[in-house]
Amino acid sequence: MLQSSLVIRRPDDWHVHLRDGEMLATVLAATARDFTRAIVMPNLQPPITTTAAALAYRSRILGLLPAASDFTPLMTCYLTPSVAPDDLAAGHAAGIFSAAKLYPAGATTHSEAGVKQLRQIYPVLERMQRIGLPLLIHGESVAPNVDIFDREAVFIEDELIPLHTDFPALRIVFEHITSREAVQFVRAASGAIAATITPHHLMINRNAMFEQGIRPHLYCLPVAKREAHRLALRGAAVSGDPRFFLGTDSAPHLRHLKEHDCGCAGVFNAGSALACYAQVFDEEDALARLEDFASHFGPAFYGLPPNAGTVTLERVASVAALPDWPSPLGPIKQFVPPGGLCWRVVKP
Repeated sequence: MLQSSLVIRRPDDWHVHLRDGEMLATVLAATARDFTRAIVMPNLQPPITTTAAALAYRSRILGLLPAASDFTPLMTCYLTPSVAPDDLAAGHAAGIFSAAKLYPAGATTHSEAGVKQLRQIYPVLERMQRIGLPLLIHGESVAPNVDIFDREAVFIEDELIPLHTDFPALRIVFEHITSREAVQFVRAASGAIAATITPHHLMINRNAMFEQGIRPHLYCLPVAKREAHRLALRGAAVSGDPRFFLGTDSAPHLRHLKEHDCGCAGVFNAGSALACYAQVFDEEDALARLEDFASHFGPAFYGLPPNAGTVTLERVASVAALPDWPSPLGPIKQFVPPGGLCWRVVKP
């Protein structure tokens, strides 16, 4: 008999884009409804590169939450060659920075200020290793001769393995992994190495972007890969291995900017993510392991206690689409997997 409902400890999102300004005010509620904490990406314009900037951004987030909300944003520093190790360490010691983010320059949205050569930030990485501050990595090669579907695998060989060799005690989260090679790297690596996995990379492969035409709302970076890679990700997510945990990479863009002749990369899944994960674990006959993936493994990696309270999910008749998320700037399409969504979060 199919399980009709599931109660899990309240989860966290260990990778989310909340944006800023009117977009932040628009999408924040979707994340704060289902997640108690979230690692907030720093790729604003200008990027969050100092403790002062992170404090100001955190204040803007907290100022938009209703008084009864228990949501806590966990701030990150955008690594550039100009980031000061002393400021980063002071921000971490003060409880402002929970991690620092490595964007290869040009790899994704608002990554222009990122790192061109890893050795440019070795002094910062040495300090991070010493103080235990996690490094979050967007792991894609930006070499122009590398095929877009191979960027993650090439980054592992050319950048990530040498980096881990040079900093063996550095805490690393390989974010939004998309490939079998990434799963293999995390499983084989020694030390505090983990990875986040998004709901959309568990539910679509690259064919979905071209199903009876171009599907711009399924375009993200890193791009979805072949079916063999999707299956490897699903195997990792439901395995019970604590090195793999939830990170939505929810990345909102206005509908008209996705449906553009140069459409933006990103999937907005904040409002559907938890239901998507439940569906994946259900399909893999692993619902009993969802709570660990969603609510326990991430806090354990970051040295935080699990959340109090619970969230309830229930099975429903398949939903082919969700309403666009309303915004004064224009509508934002919500992610629903091809074939529909048959779980939902029960509102309190």
